[in-house]
Amino acid sequence: MTEVVAALIWAGDKFMICQRPEHKARGLLWEFVGGKVEPDETKEQALIRECKEELNVTVAVNEVYMEVTHEYPDLTVHLTLFRAEITEGTPQKLEHNDIRWITVEEISNYDFCPADDVILRKLQGLGD
Repeated sequence: MTEVVAALIWAGDKFMICQRPEHKARGLLWEFVGGKVEPDETKEQALIRECKEELNVTVAVNEVYMEVTHEYPDLTVHLTLFRAEITEGTPQKLEHNDIRWITVEEISNYDFCPADDVILRKLQGLGD
């Protein structure tokens, strides 16, 4: 099981999504910014590091929005999605193919990683 963290970052009524690089697993699918938790760090530390590495922003990590376990053909992930806010910097595409700010109503216009489906349903008011 791979521990993964991600950030739900809002700006007004829009939240940030990032498009995975074409050459990586699940290439060009959309996701929340984040990544794997290293053995020597907390989930919060991992999320702060990943946001710095991938977007060159500093984030404040808030409460957990949702946790999901998903089995891909090549790995099983336990994803912890935190509410977070950018405290310093402007998001840059250091690792992602693209970055967008979308409303909940626009979710269906994008192809997301399967692990995010249950999260997106909750955002749309369709989950539990």
